[in-house]
Amino acid sequence: MTENSTEHKHFAIYKPYGFLSQFYSNSTQQKRKRFLGELDDFPEGIMAIGRLDEKSEGLLLLTTDGKMSDFVNSQKVEKEYYAQVDGDITEEAVAKLRAGVEIGFDGKKYQTKPCKAFKLGAIPDVPVAQQKIRDDRHGPTTWVSITLNEGKFRQVRKMTSAVGFPTLRLVRVRVGNLGINAMQAGDVVEHSTFALR
Repeated sequence: MTENSTEHKHFAIYKPYGFLSQFYSNSTQQKRKRFLGELDDFPEGIMAIGRLDEKSEGLLLLTTDGKMSDFVNSQKVEKEYYAQVDGDITEEAVAKLRAGVEIGFDGKKYQTKPCKAFKLGAIPDVPVAQQKIRDDRHGPTTWVSITLNEGKFRQVRKMTSAVGFPTLRLVRVRVGNLGINAMQAGDVVEHSTFALR
């Protein structure tokens, strides 16, 4: 029997803050962690396509199709993030993000590839933060959109820190053509396939 896309299962979820991008762990240190399996009864063989770190939230795609996973993880599919940063980010800092900055990765220096980045003119329409973020009495915060074709570990956070504006909250809002739209934290939406381009 040949495998075809109709037999595979695909889901878009809004990964909440505080969850790991995996379904379980045999690590004793992670026993108290929260996993994606809490959000729904997912089919066997399901995998997260890429990952969002524990403190990040937003759109995460799940699939039983390894080829789909490889395609999304390849550098052909854009991933857009909204980062709430500490301070009033300058145009100069945004220009540096766009051009590429040097970050640490695996103990080495890494130059990020040029990307799309711009300051958002208003607070974006994303779900209310599930964690306490310091308020503007302690100085301003601003939101910036960063769209990457690569995804090194904690890359967006490292990039905004490198230009002097640490990330306080990070939300992935889009993968390819698929956006979070009106999804709320913990939502699970099944798709027949992912049309990402």
